[in-house]
Amino acid sequence: MSSQHDPAPGSTSPGAREYVTTPVTAGLLRGAIDLEHTERGVLPHRLPAWARAQFPDGQVAMAESQPSGVRVVFRTRATVVELDTLRTKMAYRGAPPRPDGVYDLLVDGRPAGRTDATGGNVLLVDMATGAMEAQAGPVGTIRFDGLPGRSKVVEIWLPWNEITELIELRTDAPVEAVPLEGRTVWLHHGSSISHGSDAASPTTTWPALAASLGDVELINLGLSGNALLDPFTARALRDTPADLLSVKIGINLVNRDLMRLRAFTPAVHGFLDTIREGHPTAPLLVVSPILCPIHEDTPGPCAPDFSDIGEGRLRFVAAGDPAETAAGKLTLNVIRDELSRILKQRAADDPNLYYLDGRELYGEADFAELPLPDQLHPDAASHRRIGERFAALAFGDGGPLGGPGGHPQAD
Repeated sequence: MSSQHDPAPGSTSPGAREYVTTPVTAGLLRGAIDLEHTERGVLPHRLPAWARAQFPDGQVAMAESQPSGVRVVFRTRATVVELDTLRTKMAYRGAPPRPDGVYDLLVDGRPAGRTDATGGNVLLVDMATGAMEAQAGPVGTIRFDGLPGRSKVVEIWLPWNEITELIELRTDAPVEAVPLEGRTVWLHHGSSISHGSDAASPTTTWPALAASLGDVELINLGLSGNALLDPFTARALRDTPADLLSVKIGINLVNRDLMRLRAFTPAVHGFLDTIREGHPTAPLLVVSPILCPIHEDTPGPCAPDFSDIGEGRLRFVAAGDPAETAAGKLTLNVIRDELSRILKQRAADDPNLYYLDGRELYGEADFAELPLPDQLHPDAASHRRIGERFAALAFGDGGPLGGPGGHPQAD
């Protein structure tokens, strides 16, 4: 698997030390659905190649190739770990630079370091027009040193908000893949809130926190702006091996003003039917939206408010008319009511299907204490609260994804 060589030119490694170069392969990655081989290395994807080809939309492509929940995992005695990456960072015309994406290091499951990358590409977005301009940049290196010299499991969690091409892994001792060994796999799908939105780091997005607290292996198909009941997403969920599943439905359908109630109800049924084709008896939890006051009773579309963009503050407003709900326009309350009805109907024939009102994760009292900074996305503190509550409600004793005696087995 590995070969030794002197440090590569430009490496931060001490020149006298021999390092092991290990190709990044699927066996060293968790949380990715597909792996694209590039000219330099590999690019993790969270949707399969056939889905990307079926709907080659720029926003979908950007969201699914941002590696939320994806991590490089290996066993080693190395005290130094380096990873060359080529990131693609988002920037918005007229706004201050966004913070760099960060990498979290876990050693035997415990936090052991955090860093960011240098160099990389920039994707400059004009929020007013949607136009994107790509600006090329160089490969960067992340480095963790001072690790204990014993045998240990190392996890490098990739930035959830930067497309990250993996070029080369270097260590001062050989590495080997770590098999799952019967670990329970949790597959989750949701919107930008599940993707990570304004979390502090890749291990502190709410799904990553919940997975850690629930002692499960996360595959996160949170797709920013694209939790839209797309059939290709349902088929990706259907075809991905997992023991436990959850889908969070609602906010993107409202803020994109994508469909009316007439289309929503059969689309939910079809989405769940497709998932059940691949996971007929696995516990499946459907979660409605967390509280978002601008859309509780006001339909979409959601529109950006640029009044403070020069100071780095972007807010969102609901641009729909509440009176239009009578004609079938969706609001969060309309969606919650209909999801509750659908799930009650289906649960009569599906004892492993469950429903959770998202306001149990973040509700009115939480908004009063920890308001949504842009009126749409939770901040880092709210991610932690949502993750802790989801772990308790879903993975705790008596929860739909947990309970006494351990997690349910895969179907």
